[in-house]
Amino acid sequence: MLEQYKKKSLRNQGEKLHFTSVGERDVYNITAPFKDYNEEVIAGRVEPRDSEYSEVKFFKKDGGHWIPREGSPTFELQDPFLTNIHDQLVFGGVEVSPHPNKQSALIWKTVFYKGGSINELQRFAEGPQGMKDIRLVELSDQRIGICTRPQGDKGGRGKIGYTEIDSLDQLTADVIEEAPLLQEHFIDEEWGGANELYLLDNGQIGMLGHIARFDETGNRHYYPITCVLDREGMRLKDMKIIATRNDFPDGEAKRNDLVDVLFSGGLLQLGNGEVELYVGVSDAEAHRIRIPDPFQIKGGE
Repeated sequence: MLEQYKKKSLRNQGEKLHFTSVGERDVYNITAPFKDYNEEVIAGRVEPRDSEYSEVKFFKKDGGHWIPREGSPTFELQDPFLTNIHDQLVFGGVEVSPHPNKQSALIWKTVFYKGGSINELQRFAEGPQGMKDIRLVELSDQRIGICTRPQGDKGGRGKIGYTEIDSLDQLTADVIEEAPLLQEHFIDEEWGGANELYLLDNGQIGMLGHIARFDETGNRHYYPITCVLDREGMRLKDMKIIATRNDFPDGEAKRNDLVDVLFSGGLLQLGNGEVELYVGVSDAEAHRIRIPDPFQIKGGE
């Protein structure tokens, strides 16, 4: 996929987004902009360069910068995501805590909040311990599709599972854990997950995600991907890489092994056959880039 992407021409150059009023901290792994009470908002991971303990803050546009939105809550989470399910804003992220048995190690789980708006968010569910990249989408029959990312015996370094439920009340760690894996998609040496899901006009699910690997020196390489989840066939198709680090300006990195890392945040449709892809870059910055719309998102959302 990487070789196929490199053969493309006429690629746009991305741009860095500038966040202020967060002290000596980085903002990265952002969502795409969304509307809350008709105001454009971005959620972002705010973190010291030498730490994995982060906050998620909500930002609004102020001239050429994004500033913390006054009055909005702050969550002690990593890697925010959001969607709309049954007329509710569903927001989530990764909650980390010290490992009970390993000094200086962390454990993590995905947690979920819902509400009519950002200021009404209430925690209602959590995923299994050790699982990131759990994402939801409302389907045309009002059921809810769930993408999971188990590791270990079931998923190796990280593969994608899928299941469906009828309501948010059924979103439990057991349901998430038991979701069957999709047919083969990542080789064992690589890993990845879903970052945002979209209902397509044909009833299938468009997926923005990421694929990752280590190189021979231990450096990490993360690439944004898109594909289509065939619900009946339980497989991913049309997977492709949609951006690389070289498409963005040079910048800071959290560590030397994270320079070539793009973490997909979300897509914003522009209505002209293009979308803006929002990404975390090198675990230290947030950028965006215009690319061709990889699929038509139902309702233009």
